[in-house]
Parts: sequence; C-alpha cells; structure tokens
Amino acid sequence: LIQEFKGNKIEKWEEWYLKKYPKAIEMATNKLKDMVINLKNSINKIDDGIIKKWVKDLVVVKTFIGLKFQEAILKKGAEMMKKNYRLATPNEESKGIDGFIGDIPVSIKPETYKIKRGLNESIKVKMIYYEKIKDGIEVDYSEIFTFT
Repeated sequence: LIQEFKGNKIEKWEEWYLKKYPKAIEMATNKLKDMVINLKNSINKIDDGIIKKWVKDLVVVKTFIGLKFQEAILKKGAEMMKKNYRLATPNEESKGIDGFIGDIPVSIKPETYKIKRGLNESIKVKMIYYEKIKDGIEVDYSEIFTFT
C-alpha cells in the first residue's frame, strides 16, 4: 500500500488510506473486540485444576526435559572436544553454571535466552545455546570452541 501512496506526511496518508478503505477502522475494531471477548471468556474458564496442570507441566515435565537436554548437550560437547564432562553441583548451579566440559564451566540455555540475556541475570561463564527443532535439538557450541 505504501508504494501506492505518493505523499510523505502522516496526515495525507490518513486521508488517502481512509478514502481508499473507509470501513477499515470499524472492521478492525470489531475484529479486535471479538478477540477481546473471546479472551475474556477464556480467562473466566481458568480454574485451579487448569493452573495446577500447567504448573505441574512446568515444574516436572519441562524441568526433566531441560535437565536431560543439558546432560545430552554436555556429553556431545565433551565428545567433540575429546574431554570429560560433568553436571554442576548445587553450589555451582547457584552461580549459573550447568556443567563442565573439561575444566570449562558452561551454562546451557535455550536460544530464546539471548533476547533476555542481561535483563536480570548475568552469567560469567561460556554459554551453549540450543534450539528445539522438529526432529531434535540444534546446539551452538561456538563460545566454548573459541575458548580452547
């Protein structure tokens, strides 16, 4: 649309757009209103059972999967570097360390963590990022390989 518009001021754009699509604001408003009503109805259906199921999935299932990913990622990284690996102790975990490859402390995070990195947590060790893909996980070991 913007390619069709020949002006360069927002006021002219508004005038041009509303002339070309006079019902656009009303239609978008109605569509959004329907979505908000649907959201309100959905929120009202959330009960203790749904919350408990979600929390259990987060605490038990996601934690288990995350820990299994961590160990598999450490093991593969150690194989690639021809070194041993180990999971972190609780004390090391409190410092953001998930494990060691050789003597290199590492933190293992999902790829989405890069966006959040620095907002509320500062981990001073080498990072290994992973991303869940259709048939497994894709792992970025680049920080530990530039370390050695």
